[in-house]
Amino acid sequence: MGSGAGERGWAERRPVLFPFLLSLFCLALSEQIRYRIPEEMPEGSVVGNLAKDLRLSVHELPTRKLRVSSEKPYFTVSAESGELLVSSRLDREQICGKKPACALEFEAVAENPLNFYHVIVEIEDVNDHTPKFMQNSFELQISESTKPGARFILGSAHDADIGTNSLQNYQLNPDDHFSLVIKEKLDGSKYPELVLKTPLDREEQTSYHLTLMALDFGDPPLSSTAQIQVLVTDANDNPPVFSQELYRVELPENVLPGTTVLRVMATDQDEGVNAEITFSFTEAGQITQFDLNSNTGEITILNALDFEEVKEYSIVLEAKDGGGMIAQCTVEIEVLDINDNVPEVIFQSLPDLIMEDTKLGTHIALLKIRDKDSGHNGEVICKLEGDVPFKILTTSRNTYKLVTVGVLDREQTPEYNITITATDRGKPPFSSSSSITLHIGDVNDNMPVFERASYVVHVAENNPPGTSITQVRALDPDLGPNGHVSYSIVASDLEPRALSSYVSVSAQSGVVFAQRAFDHEQLRAFELTLQARDHGSPALSANVSLRVLVGDRNDNAPRVLYPALGPDGSALFDTVPRAAQPGYLVTKVVAVDADSGHNAWLSYHVLQASEPGLFSVGLRTGEVRTARVLGDRDAARQRLLVAVRDGGQPPLSATATLLLVFADSLQEALPDLSDHSEPTDPQAELQFYLVVALALISVLFLLAVILAVALHLRRSSSPTAWGCFQPGVCVKSGPVVPPNYSEGTLPYSYNLCVAHTGKTEFNFLKCNEQFSSGQDILCGDASGALFPLCNSSESTSHQVSFL
Repeated sequence: MGSGAGERGWAERRPVLFPFLLSLFCLALSEQIRYRIPEEMPEGSVVGNLAKDLRLSVHELPTRKLRVSSEKPYFTVSAESGELLVSSRLDREQICGKKPACALEFEAVAENPLNFYHVIVEIEDVNDHTPKFMQNSFELQISESTKPGARFILGSAHDADIGTNSLQNYQLNPDDHFSLVIKEKLDGSKYPELVLKTPLDREEQTSYHLTLMALDFGDPPLSSTAQIQVLVTDANDNPPVFSQELYRVELPENVLPGTTVLRVMATDQDEGVNAEITFSFTEAGQITQFDLNSNTGEITILNALDFEEVKEYSIVLEAKDGGGMIAQCTVEIEVLDINDNVPEVIFQSLPDLIMEDTKLGTHIALLKIRDKDSGHNGEVICKLEGDVPFKILTTSRNTYKLVTVGVLDREQTPEYNITITATDRGKPPFSSSSSITLHIGDVNDNMPVFERASYVVHVAENNPPGTSITQVRALDPDLGPNGHVSYSIVASDLEPRALSSYVSVSAQSGVVFAQRAFDHEQLRAFELTLQARDHGSPALSANVSLRVLVGDRNDNAPRVLYPALGPDGSALFDTVPRAAQPGYLVTKVVAVDADSGHNAWLSYHVLQASEPGLFSVGLRTGEVRTARVLGDRDAARQRLLVAVRDGGQPPLSATATLLLVFADSLQEALPDLSDHSEPTDPQAELQFYLVVALALISVLFLLAVILAVALHLRRSSSPTAWGCFQPGVCVKSGPVVPPNYSEGTLPYSYNLCVAHTGKTEFNFLKCNEQFSSGQDILCGDASGALFPLCNSSESTSHQVSFL
């Protein structure tokens, strides 16, 4: 059963020092938890409530993920209660051997935030091992001449337990001739010596049977026995004598096999066979690292030594002479440590990902440095290589924490290769390095950035709706949703309701589309505010301005402002003094164009003039000036047709008609003004009279034909003869006469419409489509025809032209 937060037991043993140490090392103590448990606890046994001792509530356990980080899985943490449980067999003798204190040290790891806590579990020894002799029986040969007080070393027993549970005493069954003495070696182990109390007499008794018992002081105490058979031999007066009862030697662990350790010396004052000495190990089966020359007593290295496995050896040697007398000595060999082990760097807790917004001083990883050597050879210095935003902090002996000391930025450095070098203090020093890769996780710490500070795009007017006008692009160096950008329009100088009818933007690609055809004359420019927003949490955004300039196309013809038309749509007159000199400003044609630039750059040209050369027009100004003096043959009334062209491609134009009257006063110009609708030149008047004459002749002819047809039908009374007078025969609509026949000399032609009624044929005049309106004179619809004469489907036409 665990002892809870074990610092309480430590405080009970040292009540005086505790307040002083607590004030000095409160931070260190707060990170250390100590428990004390007996060995051989069943799996699943509770050591202590680790979560409670760390001041963690049960509700925090799922998020803090409290766990144990150690090389061997002796313990585990219950995810439900936070209790520290035994997860494998705890054999103190196997874990710590003969060490007086046995403790398992490991780190408890809690996440969110990441913290490490040093935990020490002391393993208490229980009396679970019985003292055992190497042999069940021993045989001693003692000469009958041996004097009382002689001592004989017996085989010792071994007990794997420590303290009171270890071997504490030997007992010998009561005997009149022998007693037992307990001696202790330098390492604290005890061994028995048999002491002869009274002289032996072989003739009385040749052998003695003794029982040797080894026992510990455990609860309950355990013991074992060995049988000793003492054989009484004939007198060999002098036993061998070693030069020393105890030999001590120090050997470095790197001595080579075959190296001589030492040579023991023994002498025997007897002669002959009784003086011949042979040497041997009393426990030869247990000695594997050394070899003994039985004749010379020379001890050599048989197998390589390893300080980390065995630090010292205690060997009992026997010297036996030819008469069977024995002497013993002890050889203690201390193995000296040399720096023959390289430090190891072991990572016990390493995250898969470190977020780039990790705060300074955050614990990232837990590592341990292990060096099997001792003393200075086992003292290790840990160093972090390179310029990285991390450092190493020591938490306990050979345990280190990797913490952040700089700002992490995944966009600049997505990962760090960390190399940790461990160097011991041996001579020469040994070192080793271990490298890990720390991957930096992304957080949404970068807002989208547009490729340009602002955008200006030119779009020609009359564009097709749905046309792409430009594309904006923003870059976000973050990953995944944090770097996925969508676009939208957040503001505009257009009306909010009209915005969607003008432009739209693709949320995925940033392509801006025109939703309608732009008109430069109505909207020359507008400005949008586009936003790029990532999909992080919280989302970050950036805005950029987009100015759309609508370019002009030549889609508007010039419009004449002056001269304006009269209320009836006719051109107005301007008067010119008869004595006007060349260059006299008569009037000015004023025109405007709704387009811009070259498309609105107007030029003026004379298309038609009654008297060519009499007037000139300013190419850019539109000013009408006299080019020469009015001659006697020049008409007093002049007509001037001026064209206004813009500079577009192709150019568009408009015309203006100027009626000019040469007169010095208004009274003089009135006769001309009363007949201003007729042409002023003689050719036009002749043409007018010709048309009137032809119209009268045509009307008379048609009346005659109509009377003749009516008389004929009246006589025959045939219904079919009236078919030509049925309404709707001629279906073409239009005016009877051309709307204007004063524009020069025009050719006229007529078609004869012949209606077939029996054997009688009549020819009717019909206007050819050479009129400007392309319509007949006589044949029309019911509302516009003079006489509905014939059906167009039953008539033939013969064209007669009159000039």
